[in-house]
Amino acid sequence: MTFLDILILSIVEGVTEFLPISSTAHLLVAADLLQLPSSDFLSSFMIFIQLGAIGAVVTLYFDRIVGNLKLIKKLLLAFLPTAVVGLFLYPIIKNVFFDSLYIVSGALLIGGLVLIIFEFWHKRQISTSKAELENISYKQAFLIGLFQSVAVIPGVSRAGATIMGGLWLGLSRVAIVEFSFLLAIPTMAAATGYDLFKNGFYFSNQELLWLLTGFVLSFFMALGTIKWLVAFVRQNDFTWFGVYRIGLALLILIFLV
Repeated sequence: MTFLDILILSIVEGVTEFLPISSTAHLLVAADLLQLPSSDFLSSFMIFIQLGAIGAVVTLYFDRIVGNLKLIKKLLLAFLPTAVVGLFLYPIIKNVFFDSLYIVSGALLIGGLVLIIFEFWHKRQISTSKAELENISYKQAFLIGLFQSVAVIPGVSRAGATIMGGLWLGLSRVAIVEFSFLLAIPTMAAATGYDLFKNGFYFSNQELLWLLTGFVLSFFMALGTIKWLVAFVRQNDFTWFGVYRIGLALLILIFLV
């Protein structure tokens, strides 16, 4: 890997992690376009740089997390389904799902269609929800976690699954978007820790430098994306993200053919 490869992958991660377009899909496509050979380090790198994006969430929401035991318990409860699914399917996720752009493009396409149809349905519902982040119930938190667990399939989008789940449960857009941000903390931290545990922390000095560089770059890109998305959802829905997903999926399929 070169510095340019690190730069591109880190920017892609920071920009896409919290949008409903699948950061994993974008990273896999970017790695393919950069002609990076599949390797344990590349897989670990793409997981590790997600910590940078998580760091951005911790930085922006630190005051709302620290000391808020109820919110922390809800986040852990929501994380539980993904932990169970990820633990049992880890070999398949890393060795099968991550190696198939057909699976990625299919998940992007189906997810895009579902997002558009869902938004059309959601607009027809009468919603007066003004719920704040702290008002999410334990039941809602767990159900959101079930939606998130589907995102172990690359291309589904962790953010997209949790956001649609929250809207379906009647939460306001701002509340579920912020909950999705925070739910990334235990989810991505656990994924990174488990990956390092399974593969060992055996990196050269050069690889450690690349990991640190990727962390910093994705951190700053994610800061801007989070602020933009919170402002965006106050006035807009996610229909165009669905259109984008479909367009990207079709491009990938054309490229594969």
